Amino acid sequence: MASDRSNEADYVRPVRRLVIGVLALVLLALFLLWRIDSPRIERFRTAVVDAVVPNMEWAMAPVTRVARMIEDFRSYTRIYEQNQELRRELQQMRAWREAALQLEQRNAQLLDMARVRLDPQLTHVTGVVMADAGSPYRQSVLLNVGARDGIVDGWAVMDGLGLAGRIAGVGDRSSRVILLTDSNSRVPVIVQPSGQRALISGDNTPLPVLDFVENAETLRPGDRVVSASDGGVFPPGLLVGEIVMATDGRMRVRLAADYGRLDFLRVLRSRPAERIEQSGTLLRPVTEDGELIDPMTGHTAPPPIPDIIPDPVDGTLPQIPALPVPGAEPPGAETDPAGGSGG
Repeated sequence: MASDRSNEADYVRPVRRLVIGVLALVLLALFLLWRIDSPRIERFRTAVVDAVVPNMEWAMAPVTRVARMIEDFRSYTRIYEQNQELRRELQQMRAWREAALQLEQRNAQLLDMARVRLDPQLTHVTGVVMADAGSPYRQSVLLNVGARDGIVDGWAVMDGLGLAGRIAGVGDRSSRVILLTDSNSRVPVIVQPSGQRALISGDNTPLPVLDFVENAETLRPGDRVVSASDGGVFPPGLLVGEIVMATDGRMRVRLAADYGRLDFLRVLRSRPAERIEQSGTLLRPVTEDGELIDPMTGHTAPPPIPDIIPDPVDGTLPQIPALPVPGAEPPGAETDPAGGSGG
């Protein structure tokens, strides 16, 4: 076995040397062929290229496929990097968009507060919501205006578009606002266009209940709800919201105030309504017998004095009977010094 292996090695070595030598000669000939600058050699090189290259497409196909794969991988890498950069920019743009929306809403609230037309006698104080003091059982916020700004307990509070609540606690530098959604809130309202009077009762939900409606059949979803002056709590005509029909079948009110973004609130300086203590002069009270009653004294009023019209013939004024004076004798009676009456 050892002799066979040695014979095989002795045979392979000369063949390997011969192949290497021939390959080296061929390469050297090709090198010299491509380096010689001669018209004949140039025509020969062109003929070789035209004859060999088209027939070598099958050998170049894998190389071309690998080159394309490398180029596609590089393009995919660039696309991935661009995608990541676009994702980062999109995230930043979302943050900027959210900030722009908040500024736009705040600007809209301020514009609404500037454009709302209220009673000329109503002035207001605008405060910033400092904190939300609400809880599952109480809906309220704190304002940075208080007694030093002239805030009085019970005044109405708006967010610029709709009624938000009322003042329910005043400090020196702050005040508490009970929202309409609070369970302790009861607000008299008027439903338009039917004119029905009702009461909005908060129940700690975003949609307070519409209670004590006299004729519920005249109400429709979408009807406008404004404040009423019943009880002198709120100024009349303040926008509250619109009626909606809840899933439980009860009529509720979708509030016009945006409770999700209560940044600024307007406290209305409302004046108490003037009370009429006496009846007017056009409607005079009368007794059961039909006699007029003097509203100042509460007693039966004297008969009205007839108009004095002169006589059209001689221009003289007619004789007017004298009115009896309490405690005096009737006209025409004479009194003698003895105290008797003349006869």
